[in-house]
Amino acid sequence: MAKRRPNGEGMIRQKKKGQWEGRIVVGHKTDGKPIYRYVYAKTQKELIEKLHQKIELYRDANLNENSNMTLGEWLDKWLNSYMVGTIGDSTLKGYRNLVETYIKPNLGDKQIAFITTADVQKMYNKLKKQGRVNKHPQYGYELSDSMVIDIHRVLHKAMKTAVQEHLIPSNPTEKTVRPKTVKKEKKVLTNEQLNRFINEVELEIEWRDFFYTELTTGLRRGEICGLKWSDFDEENGRININRSIEVKNGIVIEGGTKTCNSKRSFYLPESTVNILTERKSNAKTEWIFTDPIKPNLPIAPPKAYRKMKELLVRANLPDIRFHDLRHTFATQAITNGVDAKTLSGILGHTKASFTLDRYTHVTIDMQKRAANIIGNFITDIFGGEIYNG
Repeated sequence: MAKRRPNGEGMIRQKKKGQWEGRIVVGHKTDGKPIYRYVYAKTQKELIEKLHQKIELYRDANLNENSNMTLGEWLDKWLNSYMVGTIGDSTLKGYRNLVETYIKPNLGDKQIAFITTADVQKMYNKLKKQGRVNKHPQYGYELSDSMVIDIHRVLHKAMKTAVQEHLIPSNPTEKTVRPKTVKKEKKVLTNEQLNRFINEVELEIEWRDFFYTELTTGLRRGEICGLKWSDFDEENGRININRSIEVKNGIVIEGGTKTCNSKRSFYLPESTVNILTERKSNAKTEWIFTDPIKPNLPIAPPKAYRKMKELLVRANLPDIRFHDLRHTFATQAITNGVDAKTLSGILGHTKASFTLDRYTHVTIDMQKRAANIIGNFITDIFGGEIYNG
């Protein structure tokens, strides 16, 4: 085995007049041989300055020989070895799409160790101006800000892992300029609107149980469609969330939940337990909610979405997403006193702080009401004249 040379060791030499070369050790191969990075300059002074910059860049890098793989090769390895099993199937599918459609065509062939912040910034700028695959009648080939942000998040995450695996010295996405994240406004049904929606649901015998369960659990669309009777603990009044599904061409594709925390179990309201218990007595398949036309199959998530839209139109309600039913459930829960820790467990959030941050608008209103309540009972105790001098 070759003698191991210390990281950061540098060497300079004059190759010929007006051409200086420097190199430093930035890591080692499995056989102990050093991995070098080179710099060039016209004068020795200029070379020394560049060499010092390179030494600073690779100070704690200790790269290994896998640093010679291309970005495309690394992204494939990252998705297949690091992401599989750690994120939901639909999320993983989205990552793959961003990688294959946008990142690989621009930087996939470049060696990962030599990708710079400038390279990444150039890609973001290009994608923003002409990254759309199909021309949009209004925006042409310009990619939306949200899509550029999603691309950045995936690449940033992959490069962060590359740093941890000693493939690159630092994350080149860190100092890039990209569009600012704009939080999507949550559309929540008011009490009056919720009553109107429920009134429409009551008229739909085949869908009534489905939407009632959704409004009392806040499940994601793929989660509620993927419920099986084996997930329902009738005796203890609990539901277990074990999967998310999609149905394509009559084929049920079962996947994992969105995150590890999304696989969860919680108590149901008594009314929901009663509805599911009665429904179970007439069940003919393993699925809790079956397709009205193809009762051997579960309800396909897109069909549930279309049905919700139909009900909204009939009830003359605002156009919302299916996910906004989840937001409506969470808002109602917080407003009626469910604590953030309990709610985060029901929703499948990683931390209660995430739940609180997501529903800040609700908690602020609750704080204002709490302040008024406190003010009222303090006034009752001390009398109304206390601040009147």
